[in-house]
Amino acid sequence: MTAAAVKQQVLELGGAFMISREVRAFGETTGVAGFHGPYMRGRGGVLGDVDADVVTAAFGFFEPECVRAAWESVSMPAAEAAAGYMVACREFGQRKLAGFEHADRLAALLQRVVDAAPSAGLPLFAGWRALPVPTDGRAAVLQLMHVLRELRGGLHLVAVLANGLTPLQAILVAGSPIHDGPAHAKFLGWTEPFETVTDDVRTRWEAAEKVTDELIAPCFDVLDESERDELITLMHEAHRVALTR
Repeated sequence: MTAAAVKQQVLELGGAFMISREVRAFGETTGVAGFHGPYMRGRGGVLGDVDADVVTAAFGFFEPECVRAAWESVSMPAAEAAAGYMVACREFGQRKLAGFEHADRLAALLQRVVDAAPSAGLPLFAGWRALPVPTDGRAAVLQLMHVLRELRGGLHLVAVLANGLTPLQAILVAGSPIHDGPAHAKFLGWTEPFETVTDDVRTRWEAAEKVTDELIAPCFDVLDESERDELITLMHEAHRVALTR
């Protein structure tokens, strides 16, 4: 299944720019130090100048008061923040994919997948998809990978809730590429003590992962079999090039 074959690449490469020097430079333009304020306003900027509860609803996995504090700490208009955040994403792509020779082709394949995906219940995906895609292939690949990551993330939130899990339970099971579950939960604003992850919770999370793959899988059907194989190959190569530079 294509969805499962590219999951790691979508999650890691699609989000790698968020802790890059390009995003740190964007953060400086907001006048707010640290990660959370620029991140919330940048990533959530496509939602518009809304109440923080709207951002909490779209992000799903962050502790609500953490979202409110971070969102309200940045006075930059939402649309301006989203534009600045996306520039950082594109510049990260241009830098990290400088050695990737097939960016234009990968961008073309990703564009078709993104364009074909339904957006119902996925506000962040819809918001980021609505932004224009640059003509530079390397910048476009990173932007479209980020959009695809928002698609998967939104569908995963739906799957987590449908399997009777709270967002915090899902975080405690999954963690992140750089944190175990409890450390990642604290990073997202949740406070200890945390509940023990039971076998039932872990089983429900594994079911949610499977449902996420099943929900996103049809989005790749816009490509024929040979194109899906090509997409997998190119995404793995882009991931290797970008994250080893």
